[in-house]
Amino acid sequence: MRRERLRLYLDLIRWDRPAGWLLLLWPSLSALWIAAHGFPGWPLVAVFTLGTILMRSAGCCVNDVADREFDRHVKRTAQRPVTAGKVSVKEALVLGAVLALAAFALVLTTNAAAIAWSFAALAVALIYPYAKRYVSMPQAVLGVAFSFGIPMAFAAVQSRVPLTAWVLLLGNLFWVLAYDTEYAMVDRDDDLKIGMKTSAITLGRLDVAVVMLSYLAYLAIWVGVLASRSLGAIFYVAIGIAAAQAAWHYTLIRGRTREGCFKAFRLNHWVGFTVFAGIAGSYALA
Repeated sequence: MRRERLRLYLDLIRWDRPAGWLLLLWPSLSALWIAAHGFPGWPLVAVFTLGTILMRSAGCCVNDVADREFDRHVKRTAQRPVTAGKVSVKEALVLGAVLALAAFALVLTTNAAAIAWSFAALAVALIYPYAKRYVSMPQAVLGVAFSFGIPMAFAAVQSRVPLTAWVLLLGNLFWVLAYDTEYAMVDRDDDLKIGMKTSAITLGRLDVAVVMLSYLAYLAIWVGVLASRSLGAIFYVAIGIAAAQAAWHYTLIRGRTREGCFKAFRLNHWVGFTVFAGIAGSYALA
């Protein structure tokens, strides 16, 4: 029985689907390297890596509770533990709270600035699951939530959040808009039936074009911010590879098939990893 409960809890936090926390991790690590002008030290890397996994897992708990009535009408989500009644709402919320507290305990090892900003990060994370009911582009809210590791990283390294961090957050928001619109394109038919608001529905036939423009805006903003850092050829090669991946995603989503759009979404963490590798590699060889 205990093993069965553990399996359900792991399913609840998407333990077997690491793409979600990887999408959070790479921008946060990139910001750590930028803020520290190079390797920020293993303690901060560990705090942000573990914190990312914990907060993404906590977010899954809250999201599944908030969406349990909607998820039962969507093919892809109908068998999620809370929606299927295998895990109670109370269990999910308690697990989410424990995971969030564990993440906060990690933040307490940093500094006052990072601790203060962690409350704003938590607030945005809690707002997002309900934004899908009221905001025509809830992916923009998710963009803020999934980008908040950037100002948190600067706060942890520099005890402040400079303008650079906010511009990088803006750029990353466009990347989130790109990949989460791809994700929303998978469920568009179901979401239309149940009245869910998503960017894929709001954009209509402009969805593919906006996804590609969002990729472009993400890469252009990050290059613009980091151009003065003299990161060298490795960074620009990485940006070129990331752009090539985005172009490949166009071939996956242009037909708007469920399979193609979901594949594009699942592979997006490689775009973030490529940008991070270019940044970290450039600083290592500087």
